[in-house]
Amino acid sequence: MTRYLFIVLPLMLCCCQVDGQEAVLHVSNGSTVREYCLVFNSSLSNISQDLNAAKPYPLMNLSSSLLCDAVGHSEGSLKGRAVVVMIGVCPLSQKAQVAQSLGASALLIASKTNLVSPSANESEFSKVKIPLALVRYRDVLDALQVFPQGMEVKLYVPPALQFNISVIILLLIAVFTVTLGGFWSGAAERVKQTSGSSADDEQADGSEITLYSPLKVLLFVAIMCVMLVLMYFFYSWMVYGIIIIFCLASATALFNCLDSLMTALGFGTLSLSCGEKTVSVRSLLLAAVCITLSVIWGVYRNDDRWIWILQDLLGVAFCLNFLKTISLSNFKICVILLSLLLVYDVFFVFITPFLTTNGESIMVQVALGPGGSGERSGGKTVEIPADPSSTYEKLPVVMRIPQLFAVAQNLCMTQFSILGYGDIIIPGLLVAYCHRFDVWMSNSRRIYFISCALAYCVGLVVTFAVMLLSKMGQPALLYLVPCTLLTSSILACVRKEFKQFWAGTIYQVLDDSSKPLLSDGDVEYTGGASTNTQQKGIC
Repeated sequence: MTRYLFIVLPLMLCCCQVDGQEAVLHVSNGSTVREYCLVFNSSLSNISQDLNAAKPYPLMNLSSSLLCDAVGHSEGSLKGRAVVVMIGVCPLSQKAQVAQSLGASALLIASKTNLVSPSANESEFSKVKIPLALVRYRDVLDALQVFPQGMEVKLYVPPALQFNISVIILLLIAVFTVTLGGFWSGAAERVKQTSGSSADDEQADGSEITLYSPLKVLLFVAIMCVMLVLMYFFYSWMVYGIIIIFCLASATALFNCLDSLMTALGFGTLSLSCGEKTVSVRSLLLAAVCITLSVIWGVYRNDDRWIWILQDLLGVAFCLNFLKTISLSNFKICVILLSLLLVYDVFFVFITPFLTTNGESIMVQVALGPGGSGERSGGKTVEIPADPSSTYEKLPVVMRIPQLFAVAQNLCMTQFSILGYGDIIIPGLLVAYCHRFDVWMSNSRRIYFISCALAYCVGLVVTFAVMLLSKMGQPALLYLVPCTLLTSSILACVRKEFKQFWAGTIYQVLDDSSKPLLSDGDVEYTGGASTNTQQKGIC
C-alpha cells in the first residue's frame, strides 16, 4: 500500500481561505423567522451591515414576472416593498430601474441556476438607487410555503470575521500530527536499534521506505508535477481514482495507528488457531472498524455537514502512517526534497495563474475542484450553487474545518479553512529525521526534534497570518521550509554536529555496512544503529 502514498502527495500542497459577497435575507412574520442566502455586488448595492439597523420591507412575490417593463403595473404600485422577480431576458439593471420607477425599495432576483455576483455597465447601475441581490428560486418557494399569509424581509450583511477560530483548530491538528508523527518515527528507530534489526530487514517486509538518492528525489518531484497537471486537465476522471486510493490507504493507515497504540498501551492479542494458521482477534476487530469508517467516508464524502470530522480523522492517521513509513536518510536529502517542493508549491500557486486561461492557479483549482469556483474570487465575484445540497467531487487530500460564525457564507455554502496533507507531511519528514538523529546521537533531551517541531509551529503561524492579512491562499511550504531547515541547520552548527547531521546514516548506499560514517571516529553507524566509540563530542 505504501507505493500508493506518492500518487496523492502532489495534490496535498494547498492552504487557502477565501471571501465572497454574500448577504442574508431575513424573513419573518411574528415569531417565525427564516434566513436565506443572497448574492450581491458591494460596489453596486448598499446593504446594511447590521440586522437591527436594516429597514424592514413587506415582500411582494412577482416571481411569475420578468419585470423588464412597467406593463401591467401602475405607478407607485410597488411603493415601499421588496419585490421578487425572475432572472432572464433583460439585464438586471433594467429590471432594477423598472422596479425603482414603480416605487420598490429593494429588488430580489430569483434564479434557478447558480447565483453569480451582479455585474454590468457602471453607467447603467449608477441609475439604480435601491438594493439589488440574487436569491435562489428554491428559497423563494420555501419562504412562500412557510409564510403563506405574507412576510416581512430585511437585507443585511453580517460583519466578516477577520479571524476565525477554525484557523486555530487547524493549527493545533497540524502541529499535533507533525509532532506525533516525528515522535513515532524516532521511537521506531530506537526499537530497531534495540532489537538489532537491519535496514535490509525493514525494507524487505515493506514496512519502511527510505529516500537516500538525490536522483530518486528528483524523479519523485517530477512525478508529482506530472500528476498535478494531469489532475488539472482530467479532474473529472482522475478524482475517483484518488478517492479509491484514499479509502484504501487511510483504512490501512488507521489500522497501523490503532494497532501500534494498543500495543503501546499493553493490550494483549487473543489468537485463534484454525488448522496450521493463527488469526489475531484484535487485528480482525481493528480491520473491521477501519474498513467500516473508510467505507462510511466513501459513501457520505460529499455531506459537508459532518463528514469533515471523519475525513480529518482519516487524514491524521494517513499523515502519521506516512511519517512512520517514509524516512529520509540524511539532512542532504531533506534539503533537496524540501527545497524542490518549495519551488513546486510556489510555482503552481503563484506562477501558473499567468499561464492559465482563467487566471487561476492550477494548485487551487485542483484542490477546490470544479464546484469550488465560488471560493476562488478573492471577494471580487462569487458563484453560489443553485441547490446547496448539490454535491461535487472534492479531493480528499486536505484537513477541513468549517468556518464558525460565518453566517452569510455558511447559508450560501459551507465554508472551510483547509490545509493540505502535504503541508503536514513534507515538513514532518524533516521533524521525523531530527528525532531519528537524536536517537542516533543519544540525545536524551531530543533537542533536534523539539526545536524542529517548534519551528514548524512558528512557520504555520506565519503562514496563517500572511493568509489572513492578504486574504488569499498561500503556499504554506514557502514559510514552513525556511523555518524548519534554518532552525535545524543553525542548531547543528551551534552544537558542532553539522557534519554528522548532514551525512546522517548512509547504510542504504554502502555495500560494507560496517564502514564508519565519520572519519574521526566520534560515532560509528552499523546497520542504522549508533555506537559510541568515544565520549568526546557526544551529547
